[in-house]
Amino acid sequence: MTDRMPALSLTAVPGRRAQMVELATEIERRGFSGIYCPSLGDAMGLCLSIAHTTSRIEFGTSIQPIYLQHPAALATSASYVHEIAQGRFRLGVGVTHGPVVRRLGVETGKPLSDMREYVATMRAAAENMGGSPPLVLATLRDKMVDLAVEISSGAVWANASRSRMTHSLALVPDQRRDDFWIGNMIPTVIDDDIDAARARNRTTLQRYVALPNYRNYWIEAGYEAEMTAVIAGLEARDSDAVQAAMSDRWLDDCTLSGPAGRVREGIEAWFDVGVTTPIVVPSSTSGGQAEAFAEIFAAFA
Repeated sequence: MTDRMPALSLTAVPGRRAQMVELATEIERRGFSGIYCPSLGDAMGLCLSIAHTTSRIEFGTSIQPIYLQHPAALATSASYVHEIAQGRFRLGVGVTHGPVVRRLGVETGKPLSDMREYVATMRAAAENMGGSPPLVLATLRDKMVDLAVEISSGAVWANASRSRMTHSLALVPDQRRDDFWIGNMIPTVIDDDIDAARARNRTTLQRYVALPNYRNYWIEAGYEAEMTAVIAGLEARDSDAVQAAMSDRWLDDCTLSGPAGRVREGIEAWFDVGVTTPIVVPSSTSGGQAEAFAEIFAAFA
């Protein structure tokens, strides 16, 4: 059993938001290191509820997309949660992905310059609102890591390759290491049948391999053959071929699958590579979110 507890990802699932708030209190009671909320279903709203219903656990947004809200409006909300939470809240912001934003009809520029401008405007607005929480940039590739080091207090990945993390973290100067928060969201399935667990994680990551920015990242991480095969499957509109291209080697580098002991060892490996806060994103082969969290709770009891 590890003494280093991961954080958990908690989503404000429409129709089950009250249950998610109750789950947050249970996560705190069980001693997990944090709660981080993706954008689905209003991450900021869920964080405000967590601020009111918990007292010790750190929490934050794993990604609040910058193109969906004016920076002054986000500064207002973030300042409020920061004050209520008494220093336990981190604001993670990100550019999300081009195809996702285009489907929403949102005009964008260049991700790096957009992020720089957004953060500057948000911080200026926060000066009149009592200050802002620690800021974390959702990142993946090197240039965004560099920007995170320059303008924020941390970086959070999603679905990163553990073998690539040593390279990524080498971009963080030694003088920043002690105060630079590093998180990574890790799709996790606990099941004694490792093949079944991997199959569930493949389903989760199938939508990510369809995104060019993720494919380019994984190519840089050493998975060019897998991503080339993924592209061929996507062009042929053959979902079975896409899944077949997602090798066990690649999958085990960016997800956790299998029995509870194997998952705990995987969390330790993420700590050891330098991720200060591994963020478990639970799924289950036998049920929905409630079952997935029950399996995580049992694994770390």
